[in-house]
Amino acid sequence: MTTPVIDQAVPDFTANATSDTEVKLSTLRGKNVVLYFYPKDSTPGCTTEGQDFRDLYEAFQALDTEIFGVSRDGIKSHENFKAKQSFPFELISDKDETLCQLFDVIKLKKMYGRESLGVERSTFLIDKEGILRQEWRKVKVKGHAAEVMQAVQAL
Repeated sequence: MTTPVIDQAVPDFTANATSDTEVKLSTLRGKNVVLYFYPKDSTPGCTTEGQDFRDLYEAFQALDTEIFGVSRDGIKSHENFKAKQSFPFELISDKDETLCQLFDVIKLKKMYGRESLGVERSTFLIDKEGILRQEWRKVKVKGHAAEVMQAVQAL
């Protein structure tokens, strides 16, 4: 599968998520979808980002928009993170990196002089027809959820 391009259809995918759910893009037609990729459950930036989406969740819902957080963490870790932060949306477990590869978010990262492959914080907005409308790469957490909200409002 090739990485989705702005204004083109996103290939259908199926992924396991919290609350014992399976997320299938094609069944979400008629709703906008926000996929936000983050490095790791329960880390400071990822917690803040999730809280920001949580705090705007009702406003996103009012605009027929579903939100999904995606990381390589397992379902058990996701369930704990979701419960602790009272996230009203599901978290997708992408242990095998299928979605990470599809959206090309695995990047070489440097931390404390060490290089490793990790998830680059990124968000993708898919419209009601399954078309990728906007992407944010190398996301800075502060104000990001509000920026995504503005993009949804502009659809």
